[in-house]
Amino acid sequence: MFSKFIRFAFVAGCALSILAAPSRADEPAARLKAGIIGMDAHALAWTKILNDPQVSGELAEMIVVAAYPGGSPDIPQSMELLKAHVEPVAAMGVEIVDSIDELIQKVDVVMILSIDGRAHLEQVRPVFAAGKPVFVDKPIAGSLVDAIKIFQLAEEYKVPCFSSSSLRYSKQTASVRNDPRLGELIGCDQYAPCALEPHHPDFFWYGIHGVEPLFTIMGSGCVSVTRVHTEGTDMAVGVWEGGKIGTFRGIREGQLGYGSTVFGTKAILPSGGFDGYEPLIVEIIRYFKSGKSPVSAEQTLEIFAFMEAADESKRLGGCPVTLDSVMQKALKQAAAE
Repeated sequence: MFSKFIRFAFVAGCALSILAAPSRADEPAARLKAGIIGMDAHALAWTKILNDPQVSGELAEMIVVAAYPGGSPDIPQSMELLKAHVEPVAAMGVEIVDSIDELIQKVDVVMILSIDGRAHLEQVRPVFAAGKPVFVDKPIAGSLVDAIKIFQLAEEYKVPCFSSSSLRYSKQTASVRNDPRLGELIGCDQYAPCALEPHHPDFFWYGIHGVEPLFTIMGSGCVSVTRVHTEGTDMAVGVWEGGKIGTFRGIREGQLGYGSTVFGTKAILPSGGFDGYEPLIVEIIRYFKSGKSPVSAEQTLEIFAFMEAADESKRLGGCPVTLDSVMQKALKQAAAE
């Protein structure tokens, strides 16, 4: 439904030049040299995977060679994680640099892993300007407006950009829509932890780990959102084109977990879960090699419009809010700034 508002035409194969061409057919291609911006979230876990001397398969096609710490002083979790992560990452052979500009000179590709979505727009600007393909960890931005600006910059510089939660690539989440037992998809109830953080819209901080699998299963085409909020729980009910319903239950109280119930014409199937970071990292490597994002800019923006509409519904006491309305408002604001 957003195609009339947002159209992005990334150039296929624009990242292919980042791979060093072997001089002989029997020589392996050089490993992609990756740089990390922001060491206060997944930097340590992902570097352990990629820089493991025993790493194999597609994960062996990229190595982290440099990192810029970053960090957000007004988010205590950011500073705690930063303090704990820098030395262990450096011990794995990663050069810790003093600026993003310095990092860009040392790498083929960039992963922005800062925990703070507010920082991503300014962090990604010099990466785009340098023509480096980039992955931006969730949330891609701290507002729908900034998310729009990031993809507009990607189009302006003709540089590929990809963002995703690792929950999208859970095996069950990725496969359930095409499960022959399901029949035609009717709807999905998704649940996940939903901790809140005062500097981010409610679902942007952690709820996105539930909203993204919901869209992975339901696909694009959400029309409106209605939200119920209590201290321990959020429930966002989305209505998709054709009358399909997809819900996100955000959990802050009681047992935490990730999963979904998927409704079809032939069966009701359990789905979801978390299969570790490796499936997402493999997709990132494939994306860096091909220059083609596996998740369209349009769907990523629809996910963020869903979360923004859920916030607006909360502000309005639970009234339905259309994604069209929040997207048009954000587009106008992005154009005016």
